[in-house]
Amino acid sequence: MNPTTESNSPEKRSVPWLGVVLAAGLVAVGGLAALQHSNLVGLELELKQMSREVASLRESAVQSDRQMLETLEALKGQVDTSARKSEESVAAARSALRRQTDQITARLAKRQDEQTQQAQQLATEINHIKTTSEQTKTALSAKLTDVSTEVSTVRTDVAAARSDLERTIGELRRTTGDLGVMSGLIATNSRELAALKELGQRDYYEFTLTKKQKQQRIGDIILQVKKTDISRNRFTVEVVADDKRIEKKDKTVNEPVQFYVSSKSRVPYELVINEVRKDTVVGYLSMPKVKLTAQR
Repeated sequence: MNPTTESNSPEKRSVPWLGVVLAAGLVAVGGLAALQHSNLVGLELELKQMSREVASLRESAVQSDRQMLETLEALKGQVDTSARKSEESVAAARSALRRQTDQITARLAKRQDEQTQQAQQLATEINHIKTTSEQTKTALSAKLTDVSTEVSTVRTDVAAARSDLERTIGELRRTTGDLGVMSGLIATNSRELAALKELGQRDYYEFTLTKKQKQQRIGDIILQVKKTDISRNRFTVEVVADDKRIEKKDKTVNEPVQFYVSSKSRVPYELVINEVRKDTVVGYLSMPKVKLTAQR
């Protein structure tokens, strides 16, 4: 067969194109079927993925709901606990407040009782003071009356003593001493000597001196009895003054025996013997109050 001849025949030229068309159609159908299959596979995968996501979402929702329920239960427990604690706290606070109120009430009642007792005690003391004051007032009034009476008596006694003193002083006499100096007032007994002391013009020292005593200090001097004569009321004494010995010999009772103590005074001291006994003389020493200042 001649190829050129076959190719030029019309019947033989149309056959290859039909095959091509059919092949192309088959290819297109196959491609479409493959495309549809691919799409179906993709949709199936997407559906599976969506199913997994939905299941995951459901599981997440369930877990979330479970957690939420647990949280709600926990919150409910906390609320219940807080409520219970709050009730307990309120009850405790009420109990503490009740106890404190009872204590305060008890203290106030005790304080009121103490104040009442103190008021009663104070009232009792005031009544006692009033009673005592009245008694004291009465006693003082009586005492004042007694004192007034005593004062009047004392005034009377003082006036009498003063009158007696003045009378006694009036009875005292002055005489010239053994030194020829006019003496002060001479006391012849203890009453008159007390009157002289009341005058306060001189210092007086009473004494009783015996012959057995060799010496005795009287005031500023030292005195010693040398001799006594009871029948004649005479005596002899020795006076030591300014380290000098002076014998006053054969002096009489109530005679002012005078001597000077030049270191003490320019006025003479006076020794008066009121009574002469056996080996004993009783009398006093009269000294001037004004003394000379010691010379250095």
